[in-house]
Amino acid sequence: MPDVAVFREGGYRYIKAVFQYSSGVAAEPGFEIERARLARPLPLAAGFAAVEAHLAALGRPSTAFAACELRSAAPMSDKGFDDFNREYVRTLARWGIYKDGINPVARTNVCPEYDAPAEPVLHAFSYTVPAAQAPRGSFIIAGGGEARDGAGSFAERTVRHGETSPEAMREKVRFVLAEMEQRLAALGFSWKDAVSTQAYTLRDIGALVGPEIAARGAAAGGLVWHYARPPVIGLEYEMDVRGAARELLL
Repeated sequence: MPDVAVFREGGYRYIKAVFQYSSGVAAEPGFEIERARLARPLPLAAGFAAVEAHLAALGRPSTAFAACELRSAAPMSDKGFDDFNREYVRTLARWGIYKDGINPVARTNVCPEYDAPAEPVLHAFSYTVPAAQAPRGSFIIAGGGEARDGAGSFAERTVRHGETSPEAMREKVRFVLAEMEQRLAALGFSWKDAVSTQAYTLRDIGALVGPEIAARGAAAGGLVWHYARPPVIGLEYEMDVRGAARELLL
């Protein structure tokens, strides 16, 4: 079972993962998670400024920032991804969230095939707000692709790397679904708690939606298929799951 810790300054718990992001977050008692999507995505610096302004208007500290969704121009190499992440966490460090390689913030970062941004942009973000009596738990599961955890390059850890046949995609989808289930369970949830489920791929997964995704209970609220690629070269399929208490359009 994944390791879960509490980020008390933010009012949420998180699944420990890597320095650039956690594998998911859930509101602690006394809080709930809201998600805000930007009507027009903003370059990261401007997007983070918008986050600061929004949280300040709500009377919430920067540490309430719990998850974000980014859009990038194109998949990156392993080194390019690492370089991007080193720059990304600087803002989280300034906000008092990221420290000593520990990052509680969940993240999805994908690359749209059409209308791709010229630079990384902020698409949406989630944060905690006080809630005396939350009607249900709220959570955000970070985006995850078909790369196994552990040491080695992404290519070495990727399920059926370099393959996009129907059977290879079936194996990738099954792997990612199992990963999403583990993350949900670690935070105390299951598919029945999901408000929305998202898939990110350019490959035709139409034949897999029924027998692999819906039959598993992973699409009770429908499945949103984004025509976008995971952020690292060689990855073909990514998913995330949301159960925010409410969603806003800014």
